[in-house]
Amino acid sequence: MAHIAVYTTVANREEADALAEALVGERLVACANAFPILSVYRWEGEVEKADEWALVLKAREDDYDLIERRIKELHSYDVPAIVAYRIAAGSSDYLGWIDESCRRPG
Repeated sequence: MAHIAVYTTVANREEADALAEALVGERLVACANAFPILSVYRWEGEVEKADEWALVLKAREDDYDLIERRIKELHSYDVPAIVAYRIAAGSSDYLGWIDESCRRPG
């Protein structure tokens, strides 16, 4: 089974906590790492700068569409950053833990 790390950014710590808890609680992701960042970006023709929080979410590649949909449902931004990176290699124990953590009943 292939695995991914999904990257997204949110407005603040509270949103990072809520998104992480929802996605882990729903077994869409095995783990969420959250950390503060400074973002510089173009929005509506202007260069903007904002303090944000980044999330790196570890999951199964097969679940990407569900993860993207759920992030969009819960996110406060009109166009949230949502990108996935395939995990090319990793500890078999860790990757197995991702599989087990993301296994949903039924």
